[in-house]
Amino acid sequence: MSLMKETLGSKLFDIFNYAFLGLFGLATVLPFIYVVAGSFTSPQEFISRKIVLFPHQLSLEGYKYIFSTDVLLTSLGVSIFITLAGTAINLLFTCLMAYPLARKDLDGRKFIMLGVIFSMLFSGGMIPTFLVVKELGMINSFWSLLLPGAISAFNLIVLKNFFQQLPEGLEEAAKIDGCNDLRILWQIVLPLSLPAIATFALFYAVGHWNSFFHAVLYINDNYKWPIQVWLRQIVILSSGGLGDSGTFDANYIVPPAQIVKMSVIVISTLPILCVYPFLQKHFVKGTLIGSVKG
Repeated sequence: MSLMKETLGSKLFDIFNYAFLGLFGLATVLPFIYVVAGSFTSPQEFISRKIVLFPHQLSLEGYKYIFSTDVLLTSLGVSIFITLAGTAINLLFTCLMAYPLARKDLDGRKFIMLGVIFSMLFSGGMIPTFLVVKELGMINSFWSLLLPGAISAFNLIVLKNFFQQLPEGLEEAAKIDGCNDLRILWQIVLPLSLPAIATFALFYAVGHWNSFFHAVLYINDNYKWPIQVWLRQIVILSSGGLGDSGTFDANYIVPPAQIVKMSVIVISTLPILCVYPFLQKHFVKGTLIGSVKG
């Protein structure tokens, strides 16, 4: 009798879980469907209907307006370059700093870690950082978008913890075979740390792709702006704000601002959504393993 009650209770519990998770999943998916559907909706239908989940009349007016300037393709290439180069620089410097800090025999290891943690809690601020970038001659240069944030303190700490969990016997055996520290890092540590590397590559890539504030501060040439800055400019212009409208066709009819905003969201998130499935299998494993031990 008790077995039947437990079985009935477990079934009710499973039904409740499925219903709750289904509703929760629907609540998270519907906004994405609304944004994508709205970006493909004609202006007349979008104005006449309050909520559009399945457009009756497909339209590309929002995308046509966004791509009506050739500068956007240039900015797309700039964003791709910044994302690839910035991610490579981030991973290089993070790995080169995390590996020595994972070695218990490193002199001054605790003092350096205190400095890393201090930098994570306190920063110099926008104005001092701008003055440093200016004095180094990086204004209006891509280096101003790549070097100031070369290492994330949080990612460094997690990757250091990941390296510490690797068996010490592997490094000792490699040293017996004549390997130096760089060769151990390149041929042994990094291949075993691919889940963590893939996870942090995704973190860094998303940060570079979505970043626009640093470009607004440091880049004066609008042909060097990444795509996020231009998309922000397009949203301002479509909303009736002030901006650089010289690159757009003056005879082009601007669609409703909401459609333009939805089209901008789709364009800005689509590249990362295409990359994420290739890194998903490493994502959870790489995040959790490195954060187990302190």
